[in-house]
Amino acid sequence: MKIKTIGLAALLLAGASLAQAEPFEVSDIRVEGLQRVSAASVFNAFPVSASDRVDDRELAEATRRLFATGLFEDIQLARDGDVLIIQVVERPTITRLNITGNRQIGDDELRQGLEEAGLSEGQVLQLSTLEEIQRELEGLYQGQGRYSATIDASVEEIDEGRVQVDIDINEGAVAKIRQINIVGNRDFDDDTLRDVFELDDRPGRLFGWFSRDEYSREALSGDLERLRSFYLDRGYVNFAITSTQVSISPDKSQIFITINVDEGRQYRLGDIRFAGDLQISEREARDLLQVESGEIFSRSDVTASSEALRAHLGAEGFAFANIDGVPEIAADGETVDLTFRVDAGQRAYVRRIDFIGNTTTQDEVLRREMIQLEGAPASTESISLSRQRLERLGFFRQVDVETQPVAGEPDKLDVTYTVEEQPSGSVSASVGFSQSAGVIFGAALAQNNFLGTGNRVNLGAQRGDTFTSFNFGFTDPYWTLDGISRGYDLFYRETDFEDSDVSTFSTDSYGGGINFGYPINELTRLNFGTSVEDLTVKTFNDTAQEIQQYVEDQGADAQSLKLTASWTRNNLNRGIMPTAGNYQRLSLETAVPGSDADYYKLRARARQLFPLDEAHDWALKFSGELGYADSIGNDPFPFYENFYTGGLGSVRGFTANTLGPRTTPPEGSTRDRTLGGNVLVQGSAELLFPLPFIEDRRSMQTSLFLDAGNTYLTSCFDVPEGGDSNCSSGVDLGELRYSVGVGLSWLTAVGPLTFSIAAPVNDESDDDTQFFQFSLGQTF
Repeated sequence: MKIKTIGLAALLLAGASLAQAEPFEVSDIRVEGLQRVSAASVFNAFPVSASDRVDDRELAEATRRLFATGLFEDIQLARDGDVLIIQVVERPTITRLNITGNRQIGDDELRQGLEEAGLSEGQVLQLSTLEEIQRELEGLYQGQGRYSATIDASVEEIDEGRVQVDIDINEGAVAKIRQINIVGNRDFDDDTLRDVFELDDRPGRLFGWFSRDEYSREALSGDLERLRSFYLDRGYVNFAITSTQVSISPDKSQIFITINVDEGRQYRLGDIRFAGDLQISEREARDLLQVESGEIFSRSDVTASSEALRAHLGAEGFAFANIDGVPEIAADGETVDLTFRVDAGQRAYVRRIDFIGNTTTQDEVLRREMIQLEGAPASTESISLSRQRLERLGFFRQVDVETQPVAGEPDKLDVTYTVEEQPSGSVSASVGFSQSAGVIFGAALAQNNFLGTGNRVNLGAQRGDTFTSFNFGFTDPYWTLDGISRGYDLFYRETDFEDSDVSTFSTDSYGGGINFGYPINELTRLNFGTSVEDLTVKTFNDTAQEIQQYVEDQGADAQSLKLTASWTRNNLNRGIMPTAGNYQRLSLETAVPGSDADYYKLRARARQLFPLDEAHDWALKFSGELGYADSIGNDPFPFYENFYTGGLGSVRGFTANTLGPRTTPPEGSTRDRTLGGNVLVQGSAELLFPLPFIEDRRSMQTSLFLDAGNTYLTSCFDVPEGGDSNCSSGVDLGELRYSVGVGLSWLTAVGPLTFSIAAPVNDESDDDTQFFQFSLGQTF
């Protein structure tokens, strides 16, 4: 058998105009030299098939295409009669890929990038790819300002057809900015413009280690945009950065930046016009603008005006409205006319609303919170409010919303809410521990989203060092379709404060009640309820004289019929651990005439949160609470209805429920404790901040806090005749107790964990203080 090798010179001459051998018809194709590459891969890349008639030019082109796959180091064509033989030498396979020296870019991130570029274990080695990756990595590090970074890639043969690739990275140091020069500025001096920059060329002035003098390409781009915005917000419509030069010192350690600018002149606003399909009256549109004729032009105000118009049109159903504020220098050359070009588009309607991620919560629970309805005009405001209502439920860690246009129907869109569920239980005393109540035993269920229905259920039999409790509660927040809620509860509590070091009496009580809630608007509700209670006070040898006298005068037993009413406005961004918004609640509780203890209690609570960054990781939180209670008629106010403060949820750093006027101990005892008070004043200021290296910041919240509070008696309780009362009545804000510290709340799978480390600021010698306080299974 005679094998004829086709002239290689002819195959390699891509530009040859004449064939170097006679054409022939290929009867068959045979591939030789394959080890790891499949024959199918060769035939797919080689554009010649059996029965094709080919010449040297066509074979040369086919060889180039096969070589372009990067799978082979050498390709030879031979001919055995009319059989075409493809002889190949495969490139080696990467068996191991070693990366060393990288600290700024993690191994996983680096390997993923290399794999996307075609360099990973198991792939064929292409030296061109390796060289390109070296250049890309060096460019990446130079973008971080590491101009001295070097990438050394080497290949080591393991055995025939297998190699090891070693990439040794020397990241080098970040080049420091030695000087920033701004050229061409006349109306603003260099210091004013440098203050706009985040990059700094003057470290070491004061706390210099915080200055940003390390160069990066991205940081410079951001500073150039900030400089441009600075001028455009001050009327310099024609401002331009004509050039930017970045030079590096010979040792690659210092950067010199020169920015050439053309300020142009400052303009004021002239005429403000509207063009296009406005869809609303011009007067209504002008009321939305944040710009006025005669004032200095500001691009940020123009952008804010465009966003206000877009939001208003979106609320009217024009979800795809496009607003563009276009400035144009007026004919007089002295002012800038501003035209808002409005393309409202078609009014869009919601075809379908979908929910994703609610594996436990029923669709009905989410759907009833929707302000935006299917089939109705798509309102961006309603879609956003619906998301906020879902977040306020407290069932979800995260709620995201996305709108998608319907293909082929330009006036339709679909809305998808993606939720991430979180534990929605409140107090679960069966797995709790509290410093004031000790270890809590029992079986309890407390679920705000019972079986995914959105109903609140509390069921438990619990026992701690200071209490025994049986309770059942149920609330249906949507008893009616329009949001009227109904709830009822039954309870039995037996409490013994003697061992808790809070007081020296105990109460046994049982009863039940029913309540209804009525929505006034999206944020506000009214609640009304009624309950009956039977209470018995038990005293001990060291019971305070005030309590002994009250029991002697009023009796140990009290049956009451209570009425409650409350007004609540909730504008918080989340139901659990909010970071923005506000909350207010006013409540009244009263025992109706004819009850054994006639009294009323007023309470006002408020919270306000101010986010400090766009991600809401940082926020200021202010909260306060005022309470006042008194008797109806001439009987004394029942002491067991007093307000208490101190501990988690009030003034941290002080033992729970210990602040307030002191009691008068019986003869032979020195245990004077608080009796609480019929006036409550407490509040706190907190800085919420994220913990580093914590990804799930919605289930953990840390704060620095300042707490203040106390309770007061407007009139002292009677003591037995001849006794010398310790009580001092009246409200003296100078008696407020303060504490500072750090706190953490963590929503765990077994219940919420809360703890604080606090130091009292102005504690007195008889105050009970606690440096560390925590609670597991209770929400504060």
